Amino acid sequence: MNLGVHDLPLFALAALLVNLTPGPDMLFVIGNSAARGRRAGVLAALGVGAGCMLHIAMAAVGLSALLAASATAFTLVKWVGAAYLVWVGLSMLRPQAPRSRVTPATDAATTGPSRVFWQGALTNALNPKVALFFLAFLPQFIEPGSANQGWAFVALGLLFNVGGTLVNVIAALLASGVRERFEARGAVSRTGPWLQRAAGVLFVGLGLKLALGSR
Repeated sequence: MNLGVHDLPLFALAALLVNLTPGPDMLFVIGNSAARGRRAGVLAALGVGAGCMLHIAMAAVGLSALLAASATAFTLVKWVGAAYLVWVGLSMLRPQAPRSRVTPATDAATTGPSRVFWQGALTNALNPKVALFFLAFLPQFIEPGSANQGWAFVALGLLFNVGGTLVNVIAALLASGVRERFEARGAVSRTGPWLQRAAGVLFVGLGLKLALGSR
């Protein structure tokens, strides 16, 4: 099946550069990995990838065009996404009961694997700017008269998402490596709560940035 995709190497290079640029998704992953450990960071990265699948599907069926054309729809999704990010940040800022030993495993267990994953998915899915990005970026590499534009959107979106997920997983591993150095020095019990608070402030800031940002 001819998808009508052109300049694939250029698309791959552009997608890599975009995915390497720090944004809300990468900051979300790094924050979780530094505050809660490697497992939480990787799950956050996989969750972001899952949320990105929604935008790929929306772009393929044309629903992203609704967000681009309707200021009301865009604003609604933007405010829901911003409120969710702020809620996640505030939940991390709430004081927790003291624990005798803080490790990446206990952090991830306390948060819950599925909760971290779905937080990452919703963080991406509720960001309308991701939908607009796909709508603006992918068509540049699809033949205008192609009979399989929907499948072309899916193919290019999957390539973009796989690369982005790998970049976020690497970012999670690097952030958790820094955390493990603190753990080896016995400093996680002192720095862990502060890392979590810092991540909470970061997520609140991301939510406010999304809420105050323009289309």
